[in-house]
Amino acid sequence: MTPTARELLESTTGKLAPDPHANRLLPVIARGAAQRTTLAALALEQRHVIAADHRAFLHLAERSVIGTGTSAADPACGAFFEMLAEGEALAQDRLVAFADAVGADASRAAAYEPLADCQAYPAYVAWLALNGEPADVVLALGANFAAWGGYCETIAEALRHHYGFGDEACGFFDFFAAPAPELERRALGAVQAGLDAGRVSQDDVHRYGRLLQAYETKFWHALWELDQRVA
Repeated sequence: MTPTARELLESTTGKLAPDPHANRLLPVIARGAAQRTTLAALALEQRHVIAADHRAFLHLAERSVIGTGTSAADPACGAFFEMLAEGEALAQDRLVAFADAVGADASRAAAYEPLADCQAYPAYVAWLALNGEPADVVLALGANFAAWGGYCETIAEALRHHYGFGDEACGFFDFFAAPAPELERRALGAVQAGLDAGRVSQDDVHRYGRLLQAYETKFWHALWELDQRVA
């Protein structure tokens, strides 16, 4: 029996949920023990990630609308990726206040050299934007976003309680931690359209999602290693 879009999205998210201990930096931030320099590096790395993901989602939206190669046009996927791109633009604006709060100003950003393991994630998202079946990418990203949203919720709480940051400085993390019912609605529409057209490959979805989670783990581990060196 073919699963519904919601069943498939929920089961995929469950199967691809990361090991709760995979993110070694998160508990350090949660107890207020992360160095300010590590938080600055987080802001600077996210500056690159957000900009890259914004362009990748715009490309996925365009591919979905016009269709490319063997992929037919898929307006439902296009609507999902358009909203993701809009969200990245909003997140970029909110990142500024966090960067300012941790001392990651424009001059520091200009001199900063991104860590390879932190930028592996957006590099793979860019690969998916070029090569992935859009409906499969929706499912893989949905699983990753669930973990990312949880991380952001924990970080926002820690920034307030342990670092004394206000709402503006926490706005970047609040944005991703907040429920997004319209984005979920569009994701379900995109997945259902993919299922109806026979364009969903659960093997590809699992592969994409597994690699996204692995690169996500590399991102946090690289910052954790940085924090340990500073400490």
